[in-house]
Amino acid sequence: MNALRHFLLALQFFTRVPVTGRLAAWVGYSPAMLRASAAHFPGVGWLVGGVAAGVFLLAQAGLPPLAAVLLSTAATVWMTGAFHEDGLADTADGLGGSAGRERALQIMKDSRIGSYGALALVLALMLKVALLAALAGQGAWAVAAAMLSAHVLSRLAPLAVIRALPHVGDEGTSKSKPLADALSGPALAVGVAWSLPALLPVAVALGPAKAAAMVVAAALAALWMGRLLRRRLQGFTGDGLGATQQLAELAVYLALAWRWPA
Repeated sequence: MNALRHFLLALQFFTRVPVTGRLAAWVGYSPAMLRASAAHFPGVGWLVGGVAAGVFLLAQAGLPPLAAVLLSTAATVWMTGAFHEDGLADTADGLGGSAGRERALQIMKDSRIGSYGALALVLALMLKVALLAALAGQGAWAVAAAMLSAHVLSRLAPLAVIRALPHVGDEGTSKSKPLADALSGPALAVGVAWSLPALLPVAVALGPAKAAAMVVAAALAALWMGRLLRRRLQGFTGDGLGATQQLAELAVYLALAWRWPA
């Protein structure tokens, strides 16, 4: 029963899905519960990825693949409130706008978007749409499988960063601080358990080799972001976690769309 509460709290925190009224009262809230809910972040990816795949499958029946991918991407951005995209933009502004740690953290807290953030956001969205549209050449179900798997696996990547790095930034106002006090080994195992079934859709639609490639790509994206955040900030922020999710999602699409020589 606690696991269901933690999942619903993660859903409430990371999406626009309404968890209100009596349901919200039953779920409850505390920093400890929010910390425990982080383990279910990949579980939220199943819902977001399912919406992405569903919108694409419906739209591609009457629209070109590119238009269907754009509608699907818009649906996920609305569903999550651009939560992770905002993190990517803020991280790009902070790390691109200053070489100093304190100044970078200050820039990341600014709600205004700068040139680095705007470029990162536009390029990431364009690449995401282009890669998914390229995958459409292998069939609609290949795209749907990619979306579903990517949204799940990319949400495991930030858990690895939380596990490996300390939280930095404004301790008093950061929304991510309760997530960062501790991520236990068992909690990380729950995230892995949510994620492992996400290999199946791609393995069926595109083959086991592609499923293995996307796991490696997501892991490399998480490792690269972890090393970057450690080097530049000596830890992670909530924005850094959002950027990690976005890069891991892009890495999955890149691995799946890549054409290996025959």
